[in-house]
Amino acid sequence: MSALVGLFVGLSLVGLVSSAKFDELFQPSWALDHFTYEGELLRLKLDNYSGAGFQSKSKYLFGKVTVQIKLVEGDSAGTVTAFYMSSDGPTHNEFDFEFLGNSTGEPYLVQTNVYVNGVGNREQRLNLWFDPTKDFHSYSFLWNQRHVVFLVDETPIRLHTNMENKGIPYPKDQPMGVYSSIWNADDWATQGGRVKTDWSHAPFVASYKGFEIAACEVPASVTSADSAKNCSSNGERRYWWDEPTLSELSSHQSHQLLWVKANHMVYDYCTDTARFPVPPVECLHHHH
Repeated sequence: MSALVGLFVGLSLVGLVSSAKFDELFQPSWALDHFTYEGELLRLKLDNYSGAGFQSKSKYLFGKVTVQIKLVEGDSAGTVTAFYMSSDGPTHNEFDFEFLGNSTGEPYLVQTNVYVNGVGNREQRLNLWFDPTKDFHSYSFLWNQRHVVFLVDETPIRLHTNMENKGIPYPKDQPMGVYSSIWNADDWATQGGRVKTDWSHAPFVASYKGFEIAACEVPASVTSADSAKNCSSNGERRYWWDEPTLSELSSHQSHQLLWVKANHMVYDYCTDTARFPVPPVECLHHHH
C-alpha cells in the first residue's frame, strides 16, 4: 500500500498531507507535562496524577494514517493506550485501536471498535503475534469509500466494508481528527477490571515515532457534502485511495486477515449472542 501512496500522490496533491514530524501534524491536547521529546521520539507517560493525549491539527476524510508505537513494558495492567480517529458530535464516526495493558508475562490485547453515526459496540479483541512492548510496530487506518482497514505492520486485522446497498450506514462524510492517549482504565481494561493498576510501577510510558498522514485534509469551514466531494476522485483529479487496487483486499491480504482471525482473535461482537441475541445486520453480510 505504501508504494501505491507514492505512485498516486503525484497525480493529485490537492488536500494531501504527509509527514513524519509530530509537531507538523499534531499538538498535545492535555497534560503537556506528561510529554517528553527525544529528537523524533515522543513519549507519553501515565502516573497516578494524570495520563496524556495528543490530537491532529487538522481533520481528514479518506486516506491512510499511521503511527509507530512501542507499548508500556512490564506490568501494564489497568492501563490503556489508544490510537484512534474520530469526528465530533453525538452522531460521530470513530475508528479505534485500544491497547489493553496486562500483568507481566500476559499478552497485550488489542481492542478495535468502529462507531458509525454515534453507534459503537462493535468490539473485536485479539492478541498480537509479537510482543508490542519490545519494539516499535506500525498501526494504521486505511479509509476510502469502499472500506476501512485496520493494519498492524501492514497486515490487515479488521475490515469494515461499505454495505450501504444493504441499508447499513457507512462513515463517508464526516472528517475525522487523529488522536492518541494513555490513561488509567482499571475499572475494565484488564480481565474485565479484576486486575487493578499497580502504581508502584509508574510512570507507565508509551513511545511513538513515524507519524504519517497521507489523507485528504478538510478545512473547518467546509461542509460535509463539500468535503465528501472534494476528497473523491473525479475527471480533474485522482486520489490514490480511490484506485481500483485499493477497493478491496488483495488475495494475500484476505489470507492474512483470515489467519489473524483464526489464530489471534479472542473476542468478536458478531459471535456474542449474550450481548446480541439477534446478530447485528452487518455481521450477516461480511465475507470474512
